[in-house]
Amino acid sequence: MTEQTMAPREISSHPMVQVSYKLKTIVDFIGQRGAFFILPLVLFTMIDVFGRKLTNTAFDFQLWLVENVSLYFQSTMLQELEWHVHTALFSLVLGYGFTHNRHVRVDLLRMHLQTKTQALIEFVGTTFFMIPYTIVVIYFCYIFTYDSYVTNEISASLVGMSHRWIIKSVLGVGLIVALLSGIAVWLQSTVVLFASKDIRFELMTLEWPEEMGEGVEGYKRMVLSDQETDMKKIGKAGKG
Repeated sequence: MTEQTMAPREISSHPMVQVSYKLKTIVDFIGQRGAFFILPLVLFTMIDVFGRKLTNTAFDFQLWLVENVSLYFQSTMLQELEWHVHTALFSLVLGYGFTHNRHVRVDLLRMHLQTKTQALIEFVGTTFFMIPYTIVVIYFCYIFTYDSYVTNEISASLVGMSHRWIIKSVLGVGLIVALLSGIAVWLQSTVVLFASKDIRFELMTLEWPEEMGEGVEGYKRMVLSDQETDMKKIGKAGKG
């Protein structure tokens, strides 16, 4: 059975598509859980701001936390904990944002191009930019983290946090997840470019020709607007 005559369920069994889905599953698993770091980030930021900027009551509450809960609620350690959590948040969701096409694009031309042309842009971008760049950064991040672990790096502040290698390891994990997302998009772009034109599967950063314009600002909206304008003109002409 050729790809042109394959049923939709069989089409999705294309090996490269299946690998891309498995990679996306890993990226989604880590990204969805990494997103929960937003909760402690907001909490720690609120405690820090209220304790330093507002009333004595807030300061007393922070002092109570230091004495009864953890020394991490001291102002300096709390601020460092904030950027540790922030680093974990953005690094772990980088890949998730890419596979779900949520990163900001300066997209003046691409949105008007055909699907295969868009796929070519994704293919070139992931092949020559994202994947190689991420691999290089992962390599240097490994050295960065290893040196931190060997030297038992601590905060430059006397009352800051220790074990800096932990957050640097999290950054490395996030970069690996971003690499997996880049490979997943690369695989899909390759299939769109070089497989049968009739093959269909759920895309990550692209849209099939028949699906283009499903978004609010897409082609479909422009067509509907044009149709609405034409109907108004016909209505006015009928009244005239």
